[in-house]
Amino acid sequence: MKNFTKVIQYILPYKYYAFSNLLFNLIAVIASLFSLTMAIPFLGILFGAQELVETPPELEFSVESISGNFSHVLSRIIRNYGSDVALGLISILIVIMTFFKTFFHYLSLYVLAPIRNGIVKDIRNKVYNKILNLQLSYFSEERKGDIIARITNDVQEIEWSILSSFQVLSRVPITMTIYLISLFIISVKLTLFAIVLLPISGYIIGIVGRNLRKVSLKGQEKMGGLLSYIEETLSGLRIIKAFNAEESIYNRFEKENDLYTRIMVKMFQRRYLASPMSELLGTMAIVIVMWFGGSIVLRETGELNSQVFIGYLIIFSQIINPAKSFSTAYYNIQKGMASIDRINIILNAEENILEIPNAKSKNDFTESIEYRNVSFKYQKEEVLKNINLKVEKGKTVALVGQSGSGKSTLVDLLPRFYDVVGGDILIDGISIKKLKLIDLRDLMGIVNQESILFNDTLFNNIAFGSKNVAKEEVEAAAKVGNAHDFIMNTEKAYQTNIGDRGGKLSGGQRQRISIARAVLKNPPILILDEATSSLDTESERLVQLALYNLMKSRTSIVIAHRLSTVRDADEICVLHEGEIVERGTHDELMSIAGQYKKLHDLQMFS
Repeated sequence: MKNFTKVIQYILPYKYYAFSNLLFNLIAVIASLFSLTMAIPFLGILFGAQELVETPPELEFSVESISGNFSHVLSRIIRNYGSDVALGLISILIVIMTFFKTFFHYLSLYVLAPIRNGIVKDIRNKVYNKILNLQLSYFSEERKGDIIARITNDVQEIEWSILSSFQVLSRVPITMTIYLISLFIISVKLTLFAIVLLPISGYIIGIVGRNLRKVSLKGQEKMGGLLSYIEETLSGLRIIKAFNAEESIYNRFEKENDLYTRIMVKMFQRRYLASPMSELLGTMAIVIVMWFGGSIVLRETGELNSQVFIGYLIIFSQIINPAKSFSTAYYNIQKGMASIDRINIILNAEENILEIPNAKSKNDFTESIEYRNVSFKYQKEEVLKNINLKVEKGKTVALVGQSGSGKSTLVDLLPRFYDVVGGDILIDGISIKKLKLIDLRDLMGIVNQESILFNDTLFNNIAFGSKNVAKEEVEAAAKVGNAHDFIMNTEKAYQTNIGDRGGKLSGGQRQRISIARAVLKNPPILILDEATSSLDTESERLVQLALYNLMKSRTSIVIAHRLSTVRDADEICVLHEGEIVERGTHDELMSIAGQYKKLHDLQMFS
């Protein structure tokens, strides 16, 4: 119920639509009730169970006054024009009231449409914004397919299951309240008896509903697993085909899909139980009320006459359908609550990379970057141990070492993709934790080993993250990045779409676009994470030339496997098992014949 209350809170921006919905539902229910209550005096007079009313009672708000005045009008029509005319007029009046009922019911649905779709939009925006703000470590522990399932399938399930029930939730309480008041006015004793039946029905429906929520949660989790398999398959299709693994991959997917299908079959079987169960309980309630009310009429105690009892049953029967729809809505809500639980896993995830209150603004870099006694661990084992490193402005520092030595982690700490566990990192003597995140990351340009491009035009990929960029600026950045020539040879030049992850470009071309993007940002600090390690010789030469242009007059931290690319660095740091074991220039490190020389000799031998 707590999670459902959170969904209700999303209605606040649409409170005027919600108020209109309630108002239109109220008018529709009153119109419906009016058309039903006209049957009571009409039946009595038409079939002779009640004498014609000659003198109307004093007009006041009571069932006797309203019924008496209506009977008086009906009596005059019957006396002056006959029963047939009276029947025709009553029929026309019923049609008119039914028109008002259906018209205002439509209006209530009309104003509900912006609420349903608006809430779904707001939830999806909130989840997406949360994903953008979560630290990278969160996504290393979660499957991408499952996250995609939560922001797509689960959000849509909220719309299908919960928001689709809002009309029921807004209409049924009004309907049942007004109808129950009218039933109490007709017969307190009979209505109290009827009310006793409702909690019993609600308890039976609730038992099945709770089980439905558990099954729904399993189904949503299994769908997340299926989407993860699909995402992995699309990403690794080349390897799957290369190793003839289509059959084994398909068998794995088929097994998971079969489990998902069985869960969903069980869920729908329970969900479909709502309608027949509520219909059975409704019929039983009507029969019991007929028996109890009929016994009152047959005893002729004066508490209830035949035509009033028939009218009572007509009104009571109108409560059954809202009660049935309410039970169906309850089942749907329980199913949707499973999706809310899964979405809240993301929304309630702790954000570790936080900006302190009153964080400082910093728009320039004037002195140095300093790692001071920095330690870091992802879970238990330390990845970095007591790192001390100072990078002066305008200098190039290279990080080398075997895979897993902590090079990438060391540079990921600088833009606060992760936060240090021990020690601190300072820029111009200020702890990076005291700086605004947006300002900190604005100081840096990053070129990774894997070129992260988007399914968009070449122009938009280069201008990514920059606002109001002129065409001339993009072209100038592309020229510095050694990408302008190949861009002009594409079909639409800078407006050419490069496909998913830049799949229409070669590895070297993708990397040069990444470099051009960094050039356009024009940051004072550069982080180059193995930017040439996956390229062929020709592409490496072109990319290396672009990097040389990019690094001019900038402070650079370069991660490299190929030691030939960092021979001219001002300082080379050799990392081994999370520690800096050697540092110096290329010539200095070669002369001491340590870890660096060993790596150098292995590359030269290969």
